[in-house]
Amino acid sequence: MPAARDLLPRLRLASGLVLFAFLTSHLLNHTLGLVSVEAMEAGRRVFALVWQTPPATLLLYAALLGHVVFALTRIAGRRSFRMAPWEVAQTLLGLLIPFLLIEHVVGTRGAFQVLGARVDYPVVLDALWPDQALGQSVLVIVAWLHGCLGIHFWLRLRPWYPRIRPILFAFALLLPTLALVGFVDGGRAVATAAAPVAGAGDSAIDRAAWVDRNATRIEFAFAAALGLVALLHAFRALWSRRHGRVRVRYPDGTRVTLGPGMSVLEGSRSAGIPHASVCGGRGRCSTCRVRITAGGEALPPPSPNEQRVLARVGAGVEIRLACQLRPVQDLSIIPLLPPGATPRDARTRVDPSQGVERVIAVLFADLRGFTQMAEGRLPYDVVFILNQYFRAMGEAIGGAGGHVDKFIGDGIMALFGLETSPEVACQRALAGAQAMAEALQILNERLTGELPSPLRMGIGLHAGPVILGEMGHAEATSLTAIGDTVNVASRLEALTKDYGVELVVSADVAEQAGVDLARFECREVEIRGRRRPLRIHLVASARDLPVAETAAESPPRALWRGLVPFLEPRRRPPDHSAA
Repeated sequence: MPAARDLLPRLRLASGLVLFAFLTSHLLNHTLGLVSVEAMEAGRRVFALVWQTPPATLLLYAALLGHVVFALTRIAGRRSFRMAPWEVAQTLLGLLIPFLLIEHVVGTRGAFQVLGARVDYPVVLDALWPDQALGQSVLVIVAWLHGCLGIHFWLRLRPWYPRIRPILFAFALLLPTLALVGFVDGGRAVATAAAPVAGAGDSAIDRAAWVDRNATRIEFAFAAALGLVALLHAFRALWSRRHGRVRVRYPDGTRVTLGPGMSVLEGSRSAGIPHASVCGGRGRCSTCRVRITAGGEALPPPSPNEQRVLARVGAGVEIRLACQLRPVQDLSIIPLLPPGATPRDARTRVDPSQGVERVIAVLFADLRGFTQMAEGRLPYDVVFILNQYFRAMGEAIGGAGGHVDKFIGDGIMALFGLETSPEVACQRALAGAQAMAEALQILNERLTGELPSPLRMGIGLHAGPVILGEMGHAEATSLTAIGDTVNVASRLEALTKDYGVELVVSADVAEQAGVDLARFECREVEIRGRRRPLRIHLVASARDLPVAETAAESPPRALWRGLVPFLEPRRRPPDHSAA
C-alpha cells in the first residue's frame, strides 16, 4: 500500500504533463491561423510526425485514460471536500473537461483511427465554424487553465520558480489568446472560401451520426463513474459513523473525530481548523507537518515518499505530514507552521530552537568536596584544576556522542540522543558515564602532587521525554532541555552522596539501552514531584559498567582524546614581581 500511495501521484503528474505538452503543441498549431489555413495545415503535418506515430499515439491515449482514472481515484479517496480555492477550481475544471472534450476527440482522432476520415484543418474548421466555435473556445480556456494551475502548484515548490514565473505567466496568457485568434481567423477563412470543403454530403452525415452516438456513450460512462464515486462517499460516510473512529487533539484542546482512513489534514479541514498545505495535501511540500505529542507509538510508518520529504527538512521521528498521516488510534498533535505558510516555508528545515519534544538521556555530574578542597588555594590553581576537569569530562562526553549542555559551578549537565533514537541515546549515555570515570582516574594520576586527595564525582543518569529548544536571552541563549526527566536526573546525582557511589542510574536507562545491570544493587526510591517510586541501580564505580560499543565513538577512543589535553605542559601565570 505505501508503494501504491507513492506511485499514483507520480503517474497522475506524468500523465498530466504528457497531456499538457500535447495541448501546448495543439495551441501552437492554432496560432498559425493568423497566417493562413494552409499554414495551419502545414504545421499539423509537422506535429503529426510526432503525435501520430504509434509510440506517441499509445502514450497519448494512455495518458488521457490514465489521467481520468487517477483523478477519479483521488476524488474517491478524499474523506473531506473542504479544499483551498485553487484546489476547488482545478478539480471543477478537470471534471468539466471530459464533457467538453469527448465529442471533439471522437470526431477527430476517433474518426481518423476508426473511419479513416479526413481530419485536416479545412475539414475540421468547416465542421466547427461557426456553430461549435464557442464550445471549442470554452474547451481551450478550461483545459488550459486546468493545466496551468497544475503546473503552477507543482513548480512553485521549486526554489528557482519565482525567477522564471513572469516569463511562464506571459507565455500562459499569450499562447491561448493567439491560438483562439488564429482559430477564429481560420474559421472565417474556410467559411468564406469559394470552393466547398471535401467531405461534405452523405458521408459527412454518417460520420456525424457515428460521432454523436459514440460520444454520447463515452459521456454516459464518465457520468456513471462520477455517480459511483458519489455512492462510494455516501457508503463511506455511513460506515464511518459506526466503525473505527479516532480522535485527534489539537494544542488548544479542540478534538476532531476522524473516520476510517481519514488523514489528519482532512480532519482539520472538515472541522474548519486552518491548517497549512501549500501542495494541497499531495505530500510534496511539508508545510502541513505536525509534531506528535501523544499516541504516536501505534501510527503506521511513513511511506518512502513521506520519508523523503521529512528528511529534506531535517524532521525527527516525532514529526509527520498531516496529509499522509492516517491514525488508527487517538493522538495529540501540534501543527508546526502557521495556516498562511508559503512555498518558501516548505523549504524551511525543522529548527530545534522552536522547541521540540523528544525522548533523550540526561546526565548530571558534580565534584564531591571540591569547595572544601579549594579553600586556601590560589584562585589560579582552582581555575586550572576546574578547567582540566571540565576539559576531560567534555572530551569524554563528546567522544561518547553526547552534548554538554552547561557547566554549573563544578557540575555538568549533558544530553544524549538529540539526533538518535532513545535506545542509542541510553547506550551512549552509559558509555559517556564510563568514559568520564576513566578520564577522572587519569586526571587524578596526573594531579597527584597538586591535590591533597583524589577528585571524586557523582553522576546521575535518567531518560525520558524533555522539551528541547533555544532558551535564554541575548548572548546567554543556548540549546537546552527542560522537563521532569531533567529534574529526576539531577535528583539521582544528589543521591550519589547518600549512597556513597559514583553513579546512580535509573532502570529506564538500562532497559532502553539493553544493558544488564542486575549485578548492581537495585532500589526503589521516592523522587519529589513523582507519584510512583523510581527503580534505580547503584554503581560504585562507573568504570565497571558493562557498556556495549555503539555507533558513537568508543570509550577507549574517547579516553585517548581525553588524554590529549593532559599531555600539554601546565602554564604558570607570568611573574610580574620584578616590575
